[in-house]
Amino acid sequence: MPRSRTVLIAFLVVTAANLLANATGGGLAFLLTKPLLMPLLAAYLWQVSAERATRPDRLLLAALAFATGGDVALMIDGTGWFLAGMACFLGTHLCYLAAFTRHGAATALRRAPLVAVPLGYAVLTVVALTWMWAGLSDAGLAVPVAGYALALAAMASTAATQGWRVGLGAALFLGSDLLIAAGVAEVARPPGAPVLVMATYAAGQALIVTGRAARTGTPTDAPVTPATAPATP
Repeated sequence: MPRSRTVLIAFLVVTAANLLANATGGGLAFLLTKPLLMPLLAAYLWQVSAERATRPDRLLLAALAFATGGDVALMIDGTGWFLAGMACFLGTHLCYLAAFTRHGAATALRRAPLVAVPLGYAVLTVVALTWMWAGLSDAGLAVPVAGYALALAAMASTAATQGWRVGLGAALFLGSDLLIAAGVAEVARPPGAPVLVMATYAAGQALIVTGRAARTGTPTDAPVTPATAPATP
């Protein structure tokens, strides 16, 4: 079995342990597993690159490093730590945005049918912020969350040009952050919210990383356009 697959299995095991800890209130297991998730994905990306004799994408590695910082910051209570975590994840989205743009996202998004993707995410962002604005304002977080949401929507839009896995992963990442924001604004708190947040976040990040890794160094490492879409992995 390739070492990269072993690392990916380890990521899945740690993710399952983290979700179980969230569901059962296992504080120690949660504290031990959450900081390991993104480093394991980074190790997977590094190992895949080594197996293919290519260099790992430094922007993706930087995105995962920022995400690790965000994960740790959000484990600590307090508005200051929440803002620190949001700043780290902003770094994650900007790194992903730069990586996807480097692979032709800006050009692809100017062509049909992908031109509709940024519009769709823009509408979703405006609707979500309008829905949560009063609660976010009460928490003193409306402006920073709005800025963060714009970067998140831009990242998700460019991700749609990188194949279905990366696009779906970014959408799940957005959904996870939407659940967090809705909880902070106190407009919605679905049953099992902590599990849903971590499940969508972990799945989203895994799809982004494995989707990009699958395309790197192959003929499919090109932006999705109407002409190339059928060949998307």
